[in-house]
Amino acid sequence: MSEIYLETIKAFDGEIFNLLYHQKRYESVLRSLGCSDLKNLKEYLKPPISGLYRCRLTYNTNKIDVAYHEYNKREIKTLKLVFDDDIYYSKKSTNRDELNRLFEKRENCDDILIVKNSLVSDTSITNIAFYKSGLWFTPKKPLLEGTTRQRLLDEGKIIEKDIRVEDLKNYSKIALMNAMIDFDIITKYNLKDIIC
Repeated sequence: MSEIYLETIKAFDGEIFNLLYHQKRYESVLRSLGCSDLKNLKEYLKPPISGLYRCRLTYNTNKIDVAYHEYNKREIKTLKLVFDDDIYYSKKSTNRDELNRLFEKRENCDDILIVKNSLVSDTSITNIAFYKSGLWFTPKKPLLEGTTRQRLLDEGKIIEKDIRVEDLKNYSKIALMNAMIDFDIITKYNLKDIIC
């Protein structure tokens, strides 16, 4: 059975957000699989006209399915450092077994901050950015190149940089980013209070 890939798309009061970036990633995944039959995702999206929804668009080389779920933000205030040099999740797919295995190591923290080959990468559900000297930096080697991360890079709001665990003490703020939360600053003062 072929892998099922995924786009999580924000919809609010019937409006779809940042579809261009989801379209680009969808096309990139299918092209990497040797598929040239690319659809316009807009034709498949008909979100509810009232409320905040997470559009869960799943696809492979043969079909596209869409489901809508009312969105309730998961509060993340603490992150557990977990180390795994072998994890691989470069295409957003429904197979999250490796991520789920690492998430189970979070202990009393809300989520995990994955470290691969001594470099900080992502949480279990978001890309991440760190603040220093008036600038926001995002890991140069994330597990997954998220659509919000790419948009913020294109807009010049974040900068790619290798971030080592020992570098974390040099940053004062952390922000999480994904399609649903956009850019969410979870600490404003002391990074040590977030990393558990």
